[in-house]
Amino acid sequence: MTSGVVDAQAIDLCAVQRQVDAVLESFLAEKVRAAAGRGHPPEVVETVRDFLAAGGKRIRALLCVVGWHASGGHGDVTSAVRVAASLELFVAFALIHDDIMDDSASRRGRPAVHRVMRARLGGGERAERLGAGGALLVGNLALMWAQELLHTAPIESGRQRLVHGLYDAMLEEVMYGQYLDVMGTGRGADDVEAALRIIRYKTATATIERPLQLGAAVAGADDATMEVFTGLGLPLGEAFQLRDDLLDVFGSPDGACAPGLSDLREGKRTVLLALGLQNADLVQRARLDRLVGRADLEERDAAEIRDILFATGAREETERMITSRYEHVLRVLDGAGFPPSADRALRGLAVKATQYTS
Repeated sequence: MTSGVVDAQAIDLCAVQRQVDAVLESFLAEKVRAAAGRGHPPEVVETVRDFLAAGGKRIRALLCVVGWHASGGHGDVTSAVRVAASLELFVAFALIHDDIMDDSASRRGRPAVHRVMRARLGGGERAERLGAGGALLVGNLALMWAQELLHTAPIESGRQRLVHGLYDAMLEEVMYGQYLDVMGTGRGADDVEAALRIIRYKTATATIERPLQLGAAVAGADDATMEVFTGLGLPLGEAFQLRDDLLDVFGSPDGACAPGLSDLREGKRTVLLALGLQNADLVQRARLDRLVGRADLEERDAAEIRDILFATGAREETERMITSRYEHVLRVLDGAGFPPSADRALRGLAVKATQYTS
């Protein structure tokens, strides 16, 4: 690990985000030209472009570049930025597919991709099926383009195998996590450990641990640094998802994120719900069993669910779990010996991840 390095200059995360967005725009502009030249449907690239432009904090991309800095990366940051941009296309793939499987109505304040495609085809069952199929293919292309960006990054030859191996591991972990999420919905909903297992596979590794390790691998990090990124990445990734689950049900106190219905209608297997079911009395449990997972759930019923999750202490316990994981991350950073600029950036991103609102 890097230690004792005098590094007073802060990492400009806004500049990093602009660099990542510039790589994505240049890459997709070339895809637009290629599609036009070959007679491919132009709306495919535009759909991915629009999805990326709709928002998101680019937290995975930022962590990748900060991981590069933390691991002694110096000089030209092009390779790390290109790998970071690849992660954003990977996220687009994962979210587009996730919305299909959940039949989510919206993403980042806009209609979900499969809903957009369904609308293009008109109404009816056929349009619904074909819209989902079209979105599935758009998501597949986003994944293929993510891999293309990764494989064309100018990574030193001795480091390519590790970088590609970490990326492949991330893909596999997310697929297993998504499988557990889909197949486990509605079953064993009061099992906190099962819910945490889904988080670790589906979110914690791909959101925090692997992006940090990918940046570190590009910089040529040692095994000790990789272990540190696992030590802080997994608990921070869990806290990230726990916060996201709370925001989906309760919204944020400042009103920036409104309470939603999607997780409750889906019956999503969250730690929050598992804690509520575990702590509920017979009457509360019966109401949760009756209401959670109903596709026609109305706001009045959602308010009752929220009241039960609050009364059983599930909301408070989830907040405690977030706090304990965040504090663990700070302890790991205290002993990591990263350059001051990388340390500050990681602490700031830890706050951003645990207060994530979109």
